[in-house]
Amino acid sequence: MSLLYSEVEEELRAAVRDLLADRCPPAAVLKRAESRPYDPDLWKTLAGEIGVAGLLVPEQYGGAGASASEAAVVLEELGRGIAPVPFFTSSVLATYALVQADAGELLERLADGRSTAALAVSFAASPYRPERGASVRAPDGGTLSGTVTGVAGADVADVLLVPAGGGLYLVEGAEVRATTSFDLTRPVSTVTLDGADATRVGDVDLADVLRFGAGLLASEQYGVAQWCLDTTLAYVKERHQFARPVGSFQAIKHRLADLWLDVVRARAAARNAVAEGSPTAVAVAQAWNAGVAVHAAEEAVQLHGGIGMTWEHPLHLYLKRAKSAEVALGTPGDHREALASLAGVPGPELAGSS
Repeated sequence: MSLLYSEVEEELRAAVRDLLADRCPPAAVLKRAESRPYDPDLWKTLAGEIGVAGLLVPEQYGGAGASASEAAVVLEELGRGIAPVPFFTSSVLATYALVQADAGELLERLADGRSTAALAVSFAASPYRPERGASVRAPDGGTLSGTVTGVAGADVADVLLVPAGGGLYLVEGAEVRATTSFDLTRPVSTVTLDGADATRVGDVDLADVLRFGAGLLASEQYGVAQWCLDTTLAYVKERHQFARPVGSFQAIKHRLADLWLDVVRARAAARNAVAEGSPTAVAVAQAWNAGVAVHAAEEAVQLHGGIGMTWEHPLHLYLKRAKSAEVALGTPGDHREALASLAGVPGPELAGSS
């Protein structure tokens, strides 16, 4: 197993990074954050010209049949750009659930990105408590009822998928109501199923889907942290105080050196999570990367001084993305407890962590 990037992955990274730099710089994301953050034109280009939407879709259904490693590279770059597109919600979570269910017809709709999907699972859920935030009752005569809170991507999804009782259902007629989201670049909604028409598309292991998503989310968190580190390094080299670059002060050097080590470890943890994919690797990556992303964003805000505290600078978007992702698909504490259980360390165990 290698944690290095392949030539194909580096080419994919370059294509995504160049597109985001041209079409979606942080200033542009900030400008539209309070109105409608989702950028359909950017998604159309990412999905149609670069092909990111179908990375995890098997080739027989029109996708690339790629591995999690390629998807992770895309997430690193989307994290660096806090890009407001539904790649994680549609092309990772929903797509992986459909692959499990072997729902070929729906996968074909998602492969080229013209349709997007959302998995009606709360972002507060985790591989250890997959039902958190949901109160969906078992299917009754072809309908589903209940409520799911904190669902990301549902507001822009063409296809709504609801897991219930070990099955995955395509739902029509659900009410999707946008709710206040701390992360302005990733809105969440409450999905209400009041006797909504539901068609079973296959079986799904929700805990496994959430574990897969948590492992890939670590790559997005690494991307956020790397951007914060790179941007702060550039700033302290240019910002002068007492006729010297701020970055020349010993205290600043030590803080940034420590942060660099944290970010390098985050990259290794994220790469290991997608390369190995085991419960242990995912728990390690999330237990570490979630905190590193928050720490990197906080350091960036502080070391940018007054400008870092303003609404006009995009740094607050990165801090909010990091903070919201910290509690998504399991908190660092959830993953540490699971890791302790997996390693046989005495202590509280979480159901389903083995």
